[in-house]
Amino acid sequence: MMTHPALAALQILVPVLLAGGWALHAHRLYRRLNRVRRDPITGLYTRDGWSRAARRIIARHDRAVVVLGDLDSLKRANDRHGHAAGDALIAASAERLADWCGTSGVAGRLGGDEFVAVLPDDQDLEQRLGELARLLAQPVVHQGVKLPAGASLGAARLADLDTPTLSDALAAADAAMYQAKGRGRRGRRLLAVGRRLAAPIAERFRLAA
Repeated sequence: MMTHPALAALQILVPVLLAGGWALHAHRLYRRLNRVRRDPITGLYTRDGWSRAARRIIARHDRAVVVLGDLDSLKRANDRHGHAAGDALIAASAERLADWCGTSGVAGRLGGDEFVAVLPDDQDLEQRLGELARLLAQPVVHQGVKLPAGASLGAARLADLDTPTLSDALAAADAAMYQAKGRGRRGRRLLAVGRRLAAPIAERFRLAA
């Protein structure tokens, strides 16, 4: 028969063990959910995780900017050098985008060759987009092969939209990106949009196809 001291110790120990078990379960669940929100190739947020972070930034910063990017040479890399080369191009582009965002912005991968980013302010936007264009246009070396790189970019200032929501900003940036893809035979032009296209940006930067 269990003595009173042993019973008392058991009554203390059982809740502790149960709490520890639930804590471990919660930790594993959090890690599993976090993996779902992170792209396995790049480590960037996937659409769901990025959208959550972007909405938080937009709610706090009325001068936020949303940028969409579409890699121009991914299919070529896959077709000529295999999917490992394509993955290397994706990973390198993602790293460059994340570095460009810095600690204040958030980058994500929507899937395939589509990337997205949000910045808390539109200060020096033209200059910053030019920097991103040049970063993404740098070739990527994979197994001794220099892979051409580059991207079509579109951007939307939240302050320029009639309804400054994430969905509207994504739609505006997407429209600008596809206009960028349609300009020029030998290059891609960088566009930034709000209610109007920023023509000076389109004229200043051309990205390697």
